[in-house]
Amino acid sequence: MDKIKFEIEFPIHASPSMLYQYFATPSGLEEWFADRVNSRGKVISFFWDDSEEEATIITRRNEEKARYKWLESEDDESYFEFRIQVDEITKDVSLIITDFAEEDEVEESKMLWENQIDTLKHRIGA
Repeated sequence: MDKIKFEIEFPIHASPSMLYQYFATPSGLEEWFADRVNSRGKVISFFWDDSEEEATIITRRNEEKARYKWLESEDDESYFEFRIQVDEITKDVSLIITDFAEEDEVEESKMLWENQIDTLKHRIGA
């Protein structure tokens, strides 16, 4: 079954440079995304309870975005991305998550991201 691409936008009261550290570094990701995160070159290992998932770093652009691809989904076009967007007029900062999920799992995936981002906001006091 093909995966469906979706995006969710979250307003976050934080500077782009601080926010970037939370999704582009292993220590930042450990704060809110996974129990433990290890990095070996372009491969990042994420640990939750008794499970481990590995992803490749596709793109990192300082204070702008980081894109990862799960190793288990190398056969498809899917990825997950954290992108910082700053409104030119108001200077409001938003974090835009792009991810892919099977059609019957999109809503569940969105809810998971909402919970994760709530944890992130709590950690950074946003």
